[in-house]
Amino acid sequence: MSLSTADFDYALPEALVAQCPIRPRDAARLLVVRPDALEDRGVRDLPGLLQPGDVMVVNDTQVIPARLHARRGEARIEVMLNRAEGDGTWHALIRNARRIRPGDTLAIEGSDLTARVVEKFEGGSARLDFGSDPEKLAAALDQAGEMPLPPYIHREAPRGEDRADYQTIFAARPGAVAAPTASLHFTPAILDALAARGVQRATVTLHVGAGTFLPVRDGDPRAHKLHHEWCELTPEAAAIINAARAEGRRILCCGTTALRLLETAAMGITDRRAPIPPFRGLTDLYILPGFEFRAADLLMTNFHLPKSTLLMLVAAFAGQARMRAAYEHAVRERYRFFSYGDASLLFREPTP
Repeated sequence: MSLSTADFDYALPEALVAQCPIRPRDAARLLVVRPDALEDRGVRDLPGLLQPGDVMVVNDTQVIPARLHARRGEARIEVMLNRAEGDGTWHALIRNARRIRPGDTLAIEGSDLTARVVEKFEGGSARLDFGSDPEKLAAALDQAGEMPLPPYIHREAPRGEDRADYQTIFAARPGAVAAPTASLHFTPAILDALAARGVQRATVTLHVGAGTFLPVRDGDPRAHKLHHEWCELTPEAAAIINAARAEGRRILCCGTTALRLLETAAMGITDRRAPIPPFRGLTDLYILPGFEFRAADLLMTNFHLPKSTLLMLVAAFAGQARMRAAYEHAVRERYRFFSYGDASLLFREPTP
């Protein structure tokens, strides 16, 4: 299949990039994208769009205040934590990375925390050692860290409300540096309505990394590489999902992170009805058109950036032509885009 990054571009008026969430959260709009139709609905309509017995898979990762400001001597360094690697070490993206080298000590502003540069990588990243006391790091992040809002959300200074706004109702396991934004729309009322409808829920974890915001710069999207992200599909969650699959019930992934985790775990199976094994580890699964989906039947997701890996993922899931039409419709109807924006409910493109 011939692919070009330009195939995933579209024109978006700046005014449609949401700078804050709608209130209440479940008042957001929902564009339903079926193989043969588009339908303008609202997030509150989700229970009625699903069937009793459907399983909704959600990501319980919790966003940490991962953006830190540091100094090495007189040099100012911005640190974006990306992925915990154990024993107090983190992979991090570094702004002004040319000013650091292995062995340097960085003083974290606003705290008494320091980080030692263990290793420096190409592309402006490094491995940092914050010491073996996780409570000291957590306290320093709470005191000095900033919520790692995406670059298209503009703030002259950090806003306190973003610490709650950029966190989902499912957040329970700290470790993400970006929110699984499809879940930002859920409220207790929606969850109660889904339960009353007979929709089951399975909880997984994928700690979203900063690489989710990196643009695809090469003209051939297949040349792009994703950063690894830590994830877990527990035996308990796998059992809920596999029972549904065995009975022909549908799997709704709430967000691209949940979908990427399930498809990572399912990579080894050849029969689409075979059980998906539990999984715990790293994934860098990059989904492009032509990918064979084994796990997900429906996907709830926000609207994604032009030329982004996530736009390529949704095109793979629902069809390139279908998603092009959906995004043209969303722009024309003035849906709100990106992390704090509106949502879509995608039905998987039928396999030939």
